Amino acid sequence: AEQSRVVAAMDTIERLIEREPARERRYALRPHQPGDMGWVVERHGALYAAEYGWDSHIEAITAEIVGAFLKNFDPAREHCWIAEMDGNRVGSAFLVKDSDDVARLRLVLVEPRARGIGLGRDLVRQSIAFARKAGYRRITLWTHGVLTAARAIYQKEGFQLTRQWVHDDFGKPEPSESWELEL
Repeated sequence: AEQSRVVAAMDTIERLIEREPARERRYALRPHQPGDMGWVVERHGALYAAEYGWDSHIEAITAEIVGAFLKNFDPAREHCWIAEMDGNRVGSAFLVKDSDDVARLRLVLVEPRARGIGLGRDLVRQSIAFARKAGYRRITLWTHGVLTAARAIYQKEGFQLTRQWVHDDFGKPEPSESWELEL
């Protein structure tokens, strides 16, 4: 856990002092490939432990989500985006079927070295565009109060906060939220 925190801090330092302006950094979004789901699980576990002190339950929940995605994958109604920069994975987002009319945005993650360049916004916008094309009427998502950058993106893209509660599923009390976007 300490090593993950150090690596995350080093990524932040590198991003803040690098000579190339962050807005000029390029990334690519692609569909999932073999090996990506293990990365998604690992990064959710390591990153959220380092940044927020969450325990291994976040990794277990992430593993359940990606397992269900792979087992029930419907390419006409569901999609996973993996972001790559300089040949390395730096982000993810999943849009999955919640019901015939409702999609669920899940597992949006941006690595520290790729933050501040619009990647999170683009992942959310791709998800919204896909949901519209797939015929959904609404998108819902679950997030946490500490994820301020993600929450700001959701709000800017038109999502509305619909519910707040506190849970301790990740080893400590955590303010939790549901957001929705009518399409």
